Amino acid sequence: MIKFIVEVLLAIFLHPVAFVLAVIDIVNRKDMGGLAKFLWIIISFFWGIGPILYIVLGGGKLW
Repeated sequence: MIKFIVEVLLAIFLHPVAFVLAVIDIVNRKDMGGLAKFLWIIISFFWGIGPILYIVLGGGKLW
């Protein structure tokens, strides 16, 4: 039970940080079009795994 609580708390605090870092990187990329940037920001916001997918599939960095 403690492990579950720790995982939930980490997700609550770390996901917003990952989202902000992903958005900063997405906005500053020159090799992506406007639609691709928009879609990655939406995916990162609504889907908890969005920042991870952005790194793996979108070729992004979080810092």
